[in-house]
Amino acid sequence: MADGTILFAVRELPGSPGTGTEQLRRIHKELEAAGYEVRWASRRDDAQAVLRTEAGLAAAVVDWNLPAEDTTDGEPGGADVLRLIGRRFQELPVFLITPGEDLDHLPLWVAETVIGYIWPLEDTAPFIAGRIARAARGYQEGLLPPFFKALRRFDDTHEYSWHTPAHAGGVAFLKSPVGRAFHDHFGERLLRSDLSISVEELGSLFEHSGPVGAAERNAARIFGADRTYFVLHGDSTCDRMVGHFSVTRDEIALVDRNCHKSVLHGLVISGARPVYLIPTRNGYGLAGPLPPGEVQARSVADRIARNPLAQGAVSPDAQYAVLTNSTYDGLCYDTLQVARAFAPSTPRLHFDEAWFAYARFHPLYAGRYGMAVGPDTFPEPERPTVFSTQSTHKLLAALSQSAMVHVKPAPRAPVEHERFNEAFMMHGTTSPLYPMIASLDVAAAMMDGPQGRWLIDEAVAEAVRFRQTVVRTGRRIAAAGDRPDWFFGVWQPATVTDPATGDPVPFADAPAELLRSEPSCWQLEPGAEWHGFAGLTEGYCLLDPVKVTLTCPGIDATGRMSGWGIPARVLTAYLATRSIVVEKTDSYTTLILFSMGITKGKWGTLMDALMDFKALYDEDAPLERVLPGLVADHGARYAGRTLRGLCQEMHDHLRETDLVELLDAAFQDLPEPVAPPQQCYQQLIRGGTERVRLADAAGRVAAAMVTVTPPGIPVLMPGENTGTPDGPLLRYLTALESFDRRFPGFHSEAHGVTMDPDNGDYLIECVARRVPAQQDGGRAAADARA
Repeated sequence: MADGTILFAVRELPGSPGTGTEQLRRIHKELEAAGYEVRWASRRDDAQAVLRTEAGLAAAVVDWNLPAEDTTDGEPGGADVLRLIGRRFQELPVFLITPGEDLDHLPLWVAETVIGYIWPLEDTAPFIAGRIARAARGYQEGLLPPFFKALRRFDDTHEYSWHTPAHAGGVAFLKSPVGRAFHDHFGERLLRSDLSISVEELGSLFEHSGPVGAAERNAARIFGADRTYFVLHGDSTCDRMVGHFSVTRDEIALVDRNCHKSVLHGLVISGARPVYLIPTRNGYGLAGPLPPGEVQARSVADRIARNPLAQGAVSPDAQYAVLTNSTYDGLCYDTLQVARAFAPSTPRLHFDEAWFAYARFHPLYAGRYGMAVGPDTFPEPERPTVFSTQSTHKLLAALSQSAMVHVKPAPRAPVEHERFNEAFMMHGTTSPLYPMIASLDVAAAMMDGPQGRWLIDEAVAEAVRFRQTVVRTGRRIAAAGDRPDWFFGVWQPATVTDPATGDPVPFADAPAELLRSEPSCWQLEPGAEWHGFAGLTEGYCLLDPVKVTLTCPGIDATGRMSGWGIPARVLTAYLATRSIVVEKTDSYTTLILFSMGITKGKWGTLMDALMDFKALYDEDAPLERVLPGLVADHGARYAGRTLRGLCQEMHDHLRETDLVELLDAAFQDLPEPVAPPQQCYQQLIRGGTERVRLADAAGRVAAAMVTVTPPGIPVLMPGENTGTPDGPLLRYLTALESFDRRFPGFHSEAHGVTMDPDNGDYLIECVARRVPAQQDGGRAAADARA
């Protein structure tokens, strides 16, 4: 296997005649003997193709006069190749072949791009090849970030292991047939990298020392934080860790109701008293941002004053606020606006950026991530301390469960490392998986310099192409006039404004470069019907282009329902039969993510599946052909049915039960809080709760969180009252229960809900009206009355 690849972007290929070409062939052979593979490109476009697809380049040799069909400002093709190298790679060694002995004909920027020049006939082939190989080795040695470099160095020492884990670098697996299968599947290198905390050379995750500490400091620099912590149990642990540090028992926490359940688990652990802030919602049922008015000091103070739990707090002032950025559906805030609004209300602000770790590395997201809030943008003394928690593995390149906490402290709420580290150790492990640490180290390094912008720009570009393709497909079908109209759409503006001219341009016709680089194309304009959110201000919220929401017919963003429709659950069930798994499905929308791993072939396959679904719908194909697994599992319900018939029946049911409107009401009109979440958890553990049918649940106090997916947001929290039978919460849950009974195989994913196996009734965990006295550490359990 070659040690790396070297690009030769020169006018003549190795087989061409000529003295200069013969010398290049000799250089090629010398480099191969040194262990390098050489890729040849004789035209600008070929060289650019290699640069876009070959990440393993170790060096490049570029001919300034490389041919090109068209040139930039009259310059030869070599200039364009050098520019692309500068955008694609950080400090890749580049040697320039140029005619003549003087360099006066070259633009001044060239000297800043290349590390040397080559005149092939003036030096020997071994000498020139040696210069290239030495530069390539230096580049490769400097490429590895701190921890990954140390782990590779340790792995290469081939030392015996006398410490945990017991498989001892994989040797134990080789002593068992099934263990051997495991060893062969994952490989010796991975197992040799699974080491004990006893390995001093690699540093300590808890002490943040050695290569681990160096990797965290490097990540802090790259992500713009004052301090970064590597976390090996996902963003869920990051959220609990930050919450546990930031707020203590009976203190007030301001919590975005559209938050991950791990934030709410943090409230249970800390004993905090939550005051929830309510995001807006649109007609599709998608959760929007917290409206600007909701985060202003006067509104926050009013919510605290009206919250019964706040009356028992140790102070009327909140110590901590947490909100989701970006939302699941790709809505991200102007974080400086948000920080200034929250500053009078809390000294600590936490942006849960589980799905947004890439924001710092592309200009579309400038000023829309937590670490953008610092002393240079928000002067003292009002600035709050800011935490960002990121699920690095979700949309950057890291192993699952790999996550980071970024901190930018402020004097009004200092974050002393030793104290924060207590929370870190409380939620961490003394047995870290070293390949996970290495993946965090590498994920950060991949975003360092121009390569980070390149990687995110590519994901944005592919998302834009897909978005435009969906709209253009509808146009093509309408123009052909030989089949029913296209019915899929994308949640995005119909037009964008070209800032150069001020003219509106249809989204499908907008230049791709405009959509890739201009944030105003993605901002949610106040009052715009396409997004359906009320109460927004100019520039407050932006739609992330890489989070693509496909829309199905039946309802629009304002909540208007039509007479026919295609519920998204039917579409995603069909996509699953094509091995296409989407991220999230709501009533009439489905979310797909354009990560760095996206390719044209990948989204092209999705487009093909959408076209096939439409053809099956148009012909009203039998379900046995469209969803054979569904019919096999529920033959009595779906045998003999057709695709269009099922879609219409489900749409009619959703319309008759007002499920989307009930969802909106349940999330806007929150249940009354009765007790702090921690108290209810204690009763749950000690048998002070009972499972209650929805029909009997009116007026009860929830003992466990109820989170329904879709939309994946808690609808009921521990300590909240379920309300009246005709109230928003029970009507919504009853409508979901009815849907699940009516359409088996399409049930909602509801955490905190148990289904009665006999009749499909929803059961929720409630605080018992009367709890028998129990001994617990010599103390009688308190009587738990609602």
